[in-house]
Amino acid sequence: MSTSASSATSRKRWPIAAAVVVIALLGFFGYRALTPASTVPAATFTLLSGEKVSTADLKGKVYLVNFWATSCTTCVKEMPDMVRTYKQYKDKGLEFVAVAMNYDPPMYVMNYAKTRELPFKVAMDSDGAAAKAFGNVQLTPTTFVVDKNGKILKRYVGEPEWDALHKLLDGALASAA
Repeated sequence: MSTSASSATSRKRWPIAAAVVVIALLGFFGYRALTPASTVPAATFTLLSGEKVSTADLKGKVYLVNFWATSCTTCVKEMPDMVRTYKQYKDKGLEFVAVAMNYDPPMYVMNYAKTRELPFKVAMDSDGAAAKAFGNVQLTPTTFVVDKNGKILKRYVGEPEWDALHKLLDGALASAA
């Protein structure tokens, strides 16, 4: 077989190989995507205070659920913007739960929340149940915007586009009034 024929054959195979790898990874991670228009799953968050808050408790409110970790550079980078967003919308009824991933050491999370004076609810997902309920969240940050009826309006993987998020919140909170 000539070099160009061999090269052409390998070029035809790589998309198939890539698809097989993606399918295998999705199967391995038990992929179950929560998409916009999905109903928020039943989940309970244990706050740093020990108080428990569930998605059922938040029904009737517009809220964000942000899965993050202190070891995640994008999470740490976006957190000041999350704080600003919360402060901008809290008086309009926005609730916010920042859920630290199960691999994040609780002392790191408590220290981060205290030193950064996080103004919203901060929870530890110690057993990973909340991340699993929200579609087996593996990547941080992952943020869900939930409307007053418990519908997921948007899922962001990575840092949100802030203007678009604020426009979405404006609409959701206006309809919540």
